[in-house]
Amino acid sequence: MEKFEYTYSAPTEEEKKKIESIRRQYVEESPSGESKVERIKALDGKVKNTATIVSLVLGVAGCLLFGLGLTMILEWSIWLWGIVCMAVGCLPMIAAYPVHHALIKSGKKKYGEEIVRLAEELLHD
Repeated sequence: MEKFEYTYSAPTEEEKKKIESIRRQYVEESPSGESKVERIKALDGKVKNTATIVSLVLGVAGCLLFGLGLTMILEWSIWLWGIVCMAVGCLPMIAAYPVHHALIKSGKKKYGEEIVRLAEELLHD
């Protein structure tokens, strides 16, 4: 009867560090030189920040226009143009949320595939 022997030894912490430093030299980086984690954060930020900035600009512009209309009515007694200005100011305020939602959806569609691919690579490394 043949006997099978097997011994296992795990690398020490020092060996692990050396192995990791060697591995980093061969890991494929993105063309811009950033790591996968940095790339996934940048893409996620691009999706969310673009939508947030555009919707905030719309909301603030609408608020300012609405406020101008209120000022026209209450301080300057220009009723007709004040009401028109307030009505026009309501439009961007009302549109801010749907625009935000649409831009998030568009960004997910545009960058979602790459984000998911990078996340899978990072989770399985």
